[in-house]
Amino acid sequence: MAAFRLDLIRRYLRPHRRTVLMGVAALVVVNLLSVSIPLLVRRVIDDLQDGFTLRDVLLQAALIMGLATAMGAVRLYSRLLVFGVGRQVEADLKQNIFDHLLLQEPGWVQTAGSGEVISRATSDVENVRRLLGFAVLSLTNTALAYSLTLPAMLSIDPWLSLAAVGLYPLMLITVRLFGGRMMRQQRRQQEALAGLSDLIQEDLSGISAIKIYGQEATEQEAFSGRNRRYRDAALGLARTRSTLFPLLEGISSISLLLLLALGSGQLETGRLSIGDLVALILFVERLVFPTALLGFTLNTFQTGQVSLERIEELLRRQPLITSPAQPEPLGRRGRGALEARGLTVRYPEAPRPALVDVSFRLEPGELVAVVGPVGCGKTTLARAIGRMVEVAPRELWLDGVDITRLSLDDLRRQVALVPQEGYLFTATLADNLRYGEPAAPMETVERAAREARLEGDIKGFPDGYRTLVGERGITLSGGQRQRTALGRALLVEAPLLVLDDALASVDNTTAAEILRTIRSQGLHREDGEPGRTILMISHQLSAAAACDRILVLEDGRLVQEGDHESLLAVPGTYRRLWAREQASEQLRAAG
Repeated sequence: MAAFRLDLIRRYLRPHRRTVLMGVAALVVVNLLSVSIPLLVRRVIDDLQDGFTLRDVLLQAALIMGLATAMGAVRLYSRLLVFGVGRQVEADLKQNIFDHLLLQEPGWVQTAGSGEVISRATSDVENVRRLLGFAVLSLTNTALAYSLTLPAMLSIDPWLSLAAVGLYPLMLITVRLFGGRMMRQQRRQQEALAGLSDLIQEDLSGISAIKIYGQEATEQEAFSGRNRRYRDAALGLARTRSTLFPLLEGISSISLLLLLALGSGQLETGRLSIGDLVALILFVERLVFPTALLGFTLNTFQTGQVSLERIEELLRRQPLITSPAQPEPLGRRGRGALEARGLTVRYPEAPRPALVDVSFRLEPGELVAVVGPVGCGKTTLARAIGRMVEVAPRELWLDGVDITRLSLDDLRRQVALVPQEGYLFTATLADNLRYGEPAAPMETVERAAREARLEGDIKGFPDGYRTLVGERGITLSGGQRQRTALGRALLVEAPLLVLDDALASVDNTTAAEILRTIRSQGLHREDGEPGRTILMISHQLSAAAACDRILVLEDGRLVQEGDHESLLAVPGTYRRLWAREQASEQLRAAG
C-alpha cells in the first residue's frame, strides 16, 4: 500500500517536476549557506583572539550579513516554488473532481450524499495540498539539514555533537504524540464549525417557519449547544498547543545546556576553541526547527496519503450512464416521436422494478398525459426518457433511434425534461431562463417567459428580468419557480417536452393556457412539421382529460390507454382515480 501511495505522489508531482527540482535545488543552496555561516562565525571568533583589526571584523560581519540575506532570499524562492506546486495541484484536483462529478448520474450523487462528496472535494484536497507542498518541502529540508549539518558538527567534535542532539529523538516523539491529538482536535473543531454554519444557513432559509411556529427559543438553544461544542473543541486544541510548544522549548533548552556544560570542560582542556563552541551552538539551534517540524510533517504525510486514496477512489468511480463510443448521428432538430418497447427499469437494491414491460408510442405533435397512483412509476418514466436513470438497449426509441445509441448531448438537445421541483440557481431571472442556452438573446428569453405565463409576474418585480433569484429560487412562489423552470425548457425548443408534474403548483386555468400556448406555438413551425410532442405527467386528472391520449400506470405497469371518454367508459384504474378526484373537489367546494 505504501508503494502505491508513493506512486500516487510521484504521479501528481510529475507534471510539475521541473518546478519541484528547482525548489529542491534552492533548498540545497539554502542549507549550504546555513552551514557555511556558523563556520564563518567560528573563524571570526577564533581570529579575534589573534588580534583582528576593526576593519577585518567589519568585512567579516558584512560577509556574514550578505550570506544570511542571500539565504533568506533563496529560502523564500524555494518556498514559493514548492508551495506553488501544492496550490497548482489543489486547483487541478478541484477542477478534475468537479468535472468528474458532472459526469455522474444524479442517482449516485443523491445516494453518496453531498456532504461526503463535498468533504472529498474540499478537506481531502486541502490535505493533499499540504502533502505536496508543506510535507514535501519540510521532509526535503529536514533531510538536507541533517545530511549537511551533522557532518559539519562531527568534524568539530563528534562526542559533543552526538550528546547535543541526543535529546532530539525525544522532541520528535513528543511532536508525534501531541501532533496526532492536535489533528483530531482540529478535525473536531472544523466539524463543530461546520455544524454551526449548517444551522445558521438552515435557519436563515427557514426563518419564516421559525417565526410562524414561534420556535426562536428552540433554535437559540440548538445554536447555543453547537456553539458550546465549538468552544470546547477550540479550547481543547489551544490547551494542547499551549502544552506542546513549551515542552519543545524545554527539550531544546536542555540540549543547549548540555552542550554548554560539556563544552565548558572541553574549553578548559583546550580541546575546543570558543569559535568551535559557538559554531556548535548555532548548529544545534539550527536543527531544532526541522526536528520539531518533522513530527508534524509525518502526521501531515499520513493524512495526505489517506486523502489521496479517498480522492482517487472518487475519481475512479465510472458513471453508469455514458454516451456510446460510436453514437448514431441525430439531426439538430428531431420530430419528437417516442416509442417504448417493453421498457423495464429497476433501481439498484430496490425490491422490485419501478417500471415493468411498458410499451407505448407518441406521435410527433401529440399531447399525451401519464397518470396513476403515487409510486406507480410516473417520475421514473420521465427520468428514463432523459436517461437520468439507466435504460436497457432497444427499449426506448426517439425518432426511430435507440436512445442508448445517442450521445447524451444529442439526446438532451431533443428532450426537455421539466421536473416537479425545478432547481433555480442564484442568478437573475433572465439567466435562469436562458440556462440551457446561455447565449440566447433577450428577445428569446422574453418569448419563453410569455409561453410559460411568467411575463406578468416579471413585470411586477422592481428589477424585472434582472431580479436576482435567491438560493434555490426561495424568493419566488412555488408556481413562479415551476413556470421559470418550464420557461427554461421552452427556450431550448426541444421537439419532445416532458413535464413531470411541472404544473402542480400552477392553477388549472393558467396550466391550461400554458398548454394551449405551447401547442399553438409548435403548430406554426416554418418547415410545416408537427410541433412539440408533449408528455405530461400529472396527478391532476382534470388537466389530463384535455390531452389527446392518456397512459395509465399502476405498480410500474401500463394498465390502460386511451382518451378521457373511452377510459371513463370502462371500469379500471382511471375511472377510480377520476371518481376520487371529483369527490375531493366536491368536498373542497362544500368546505
